[in-house]
Amino acid sequence: MREFVAAAVQVAPVPGPLTAASVAANTARAIELTRRCSAATGAELIVLPESVTTGFTPGIGADELWDLVSELPGSVLQPFADLAAELGTHLVLGSYEQGPERGVVYNAAVVLGPAGELLGVYRKTHPFGTERADRGGWVTPGEDVLVVDTPLGRVGVIICFDGDYPELSRITALAGAELICRPSALLRPADIWELTNRARAYDNHVYVIGANATGVDPGGVIYFGNSMIVTPIAEVIARASSHECWVSARLDPDTAMRAMSPGSSVPQTFDHLADRNLALIRKNADLLLNEGRTSFKLG
Repeated sequence: MREFVAAAVQVAPVPGPLTAASVAANTARAIELTRRCSAATGAELIVLPESVTTGFTPGIGADELWDLVSELPGSVLQPFADLAAELGTHLVLGSYEQGPERGVVYNAAVVLGPAGELLGVYRKTHPFGTERADRGGWVTPGEDVLVVDTPLGRVGVIICFDGDYPELSRITALAGAELICRPSALLRPADIWELTNRARAYDNHVYVIGANATGVDPGGVIYFGNSMIVTPIAEVIARASSHECWVSARLDPDTAMRAMSPGSSVPQTFDHLADRNLALIRKNADLLLNEGRTSFKLG
């Protein structure tokens, strides 16, 4: 990884019913804010929220949603590919994706290169309860991690609720990720958002760039923004407010882990990845792979 400026842009979806016109309007707004962010910051990596072209809760069924999105690459992605090439920057953004048959929809995120090329597609492996197709929602889960080699560094991707699952970020880091992008439309409190971003960064000594939605989506759900950039020692070095805006920060691999805490004279001497007790993990691998559930009653 080399030193560069990264940014997170938070976008409010167009309120009201989801239509082809609102998808186009969401796309235009996201592109406008990304252009402005690029001009203001010179960021070489810009991350946009989850399902930025539609809003997270579509307010329609999976069949109707399938009709309004596209395969990746495809018509929904093309304006962003053109934008990446125009700006000469890497873009990460979330979009619903047409599956192989009508009604199969993935909650996906893409990594676009500075020539507009599609470098990778990640499909959310842990859909939130309300979005899961097997619980009456609209999303079919993916089952693969994504790490993309870029001139900036090795970029991993997770989406929103994925950040609650330490195993996914750990696998992504072990696959080589130096930073993890987390396009999101978080439906839980801001302290959980910060907790999980900082924990996943600290667990795995990676940068985390969390771009969260703001505004109100077609389903009437309200989002709080608070996009952030977190260092490999869990320091929040950029934090947004609750309206449409962006935040940026310079990521420097040479200083990311020099001190045990920000500004401290105590050097960082441990590595959560290298220092894992692999004998313990191997001895208890079956527990990790078994189904489980909390012992407490759910609401």
